[in-house]
Amino acid sequence: MKVLLIGNGGREHAIARALIRTGAHSRVLAERGTPLELFAQAGNPGIDRIATPVDFGDVNPADPNDSDAIAQRARDLNADLVIIGPEAPLVAGLADAVRAQGIACFGPGKEAARLEASKSFAKTVMDEAGVATARSFTCHTMDEVDQALRTCTTPHVVKDDQLAAGKGVLVTADTDAAREHARHCLDRPDGAVVIEDYLDGPEVSLFCISDGTHVVPLVPAQDFKRLQDANEGPNTGGMGAYSPLPWLHDGLADEVVRTIAEPTVRCMAQRGIPFTGLLYCGLAMSSNGVRVVEFNVRFGDPETQVVLERLESPLLDLLDAAARGTLDQVAAPTWSDDAAVTVVLASPGYPVRARTGQTIRGAEAAEELPGVHLIHAGTKTVDAAQDSEARAALVADGGRVLDVVARAATIGEARRAAYEAIERIDFPECQFRRDIAQWPDGLSA
Repeated sequence: MKVLLIGNGGREHAIARALIRTGAHSRVLAERGTPLELFAQAGNPGIDRIATPVDFGDVNPADPNDSDAIAQRARDLNADLVIIGPEAPLVAGLADAVRAQGIACFGPGKEAARLEASKSFAKTVMDEAGVATARSFTCHTMDEVDQALRTCTTPHVVKDDQLAAGKGVLVTADTDAAREHARHCLDRPDGAVVIEDYLDGPEVSLFCISDGTHVVPLVPAQDFKRLQDANEGPNTGGMGAYSPLPWLHDGLADEVVRTIAEPTVRCMAQRGIPFTGLLYCGLAMSSNGVRVVEFNVRFGDPETQVVLERLESPLLDLLDAAARGTLDQVAAPTWSDDAAVTVVLASPGYPVRARTGQTIRGAEAAEELPGVHLIHAGTKTVDAAQDSEARAALVADGGRVLDVVARAATIGEARRAAYEAIERIDFPECQFRRDIAQWPDGLSA
């Protein structure tokens, strides 16, 4: 069975690894009588070691003008399933183009991807579906911004209405800073900003897989968005995560499916926009109950690294069934009792302006530790023609560069293994948090 994975970051490396690691007992592969042939968008040294790289040349999956060319490439490969990892290709309509070629695709179409592409659209859907979330105001002028800031609770929560790679949200008690962030969002063509009430309590990430009708939850995880320890510094795409969450009540996943995911999927279907793919529910465990902070339409990064590390049943069966509308025919996923922790190593200057090109040493030594592996998020290997002294060296090529993932019997053991592995890695001036998964009550994130 030929599977094409779109995306070349840490999330996609984690997906590729899980597809292979959990594929031995895949019902889909058994029924087809074929092995898994995994192809992936080229450009990530970690993915390229476990999947056949496909070079798209100058064609960009995130460019809506190139969606048909990428879909045709999938057709040329005789792909049976396409899995789209990042949000940008989904928002560009790549899933629609793939389905138009008659190929099963895991990922929502362009209109359904607006749940992430537009915060105001997501709020409208939540309101229609009766999903609990923060009161919000969508603003297009600074006068509207000022009114919303006066109306909403503090700290101020200011969100770019467009995609912002996980860095479009500002939470601050400083009104001037809130206004400046809002002004920056409005300065772009068709700019809009969403200002909403602050939600107290720890945040939790829950991934829900949907085939447009049925919903299957994965296990909760917790992400650490701020750059620095103790939740200081700017917002990032995520600096670490862990799972399970021992402080969380056992029934949360079922509650979220019943009160959030299923109503949202039904609402989208009633709008004529079936949601097929992964609905990421960013949740606040507020003093008033579970509230949605945001929706995303793809696996979250770096939560994917810890959630999929705990998955024991075949990932391929879930994703393929969601793409084909048969999710109700797949057994519920099974999970290891082990804990998983990931710590992100980021380039100096991230998230404002990452400085790249540093040679990274010690990756192999880190992975010699029991239960430890590295997920490549922003790396490349140096070509000998470019630097004869750094032949085959691993270098930083992005903001978030490596995810150090550790799995062990307890969160404490996994955490210790992850940080021991980091000590073996020589990545000059890299940034990482030293408090990932440090607090067992969830109040750290």
